Amino acid sequence: MSQQTVFGIHAVSALLEKDPESIHALMVLQGRTDERLQKLLAQATQQGVRLQTVARKELDQLVRGRHQGVVALVEAASQLDEGDLEAILDGLQGRAAFLLILDGVTDPHNLGACLRSADAAGVHAVIIPKDKSASLNATVRKVACGAAETVPLISVTNLARTMEWLQQRGIWITGAAGEAEQDIYRADLKGPMALAMGAEGTGLRRLTREHCDQLVKIPMAGAVSSLNVSVATGVCLFEAVRQRAG
Repeated sequence: MSQQTVFGIHAVSALLEKDPESIHALMVLQGRTDERLQKLLAQATQQGVRLQTVARKELDQLVRGRHQGVVALVEAASQLDEGDLEAILDGLQGRAAFLLILDGVTDPHNLGACLRSADAAGVHAVIIPKDKSASLNATVRKVACGAAETVPLISVTNLARTMEWLQQRGIWITGAAGEAEQDIYRADLKGPMALAMGAEGTGLRRLTREHCDQLVKIPMAGAVSSLNVSVATGVCLFEAVRQRAG
């Protein structure tokens, strides 16, 4: 069985809370006794998770990044696909779908941050293409701070075809693009909808942009011409949250 690592206090704590059965072992830095870690260890013990005390060198070899003295060895995250997306939409039982499409987001830090924003905004699923996208790895799970365990990440073979299928189900697709004439605050983001965000720098790919029902932009008042994709995603998602709450 393939394994992944989840590391960092917040990410491991969220995993213990939401999916402790997936943890094969919890590796803990020898000699660390601070309150934050002790609270996490008590949580792990209560869940029956196997603990191992190891030297810093061993933790450093397990992960790339700041592990904060704790690394969980977990089952590799399962890939969800179009069939899972259909099941998610069927299970909404009349609630308006709220989806996020990420086209070409290859930086795992950005993907993790987008998942975190999606969780906070109440997004039902995040859709990515199988090619030209970061995968659900240890870095994504750490940056997501538990959102990778709560927000379904759907990997699709043909993004344009999936967008057409969503539209056939009555889901309106709004794409964010710097060249759009309409700004995000004047667009209608209520009802069943998907927000499509492109890679930083290149934006939405041509075919993805052409399959959107409307394009919007975030008005920029300063000298900077664009925002980081995870920041832009948060801005757009929460404008949709504001409208949908009304």
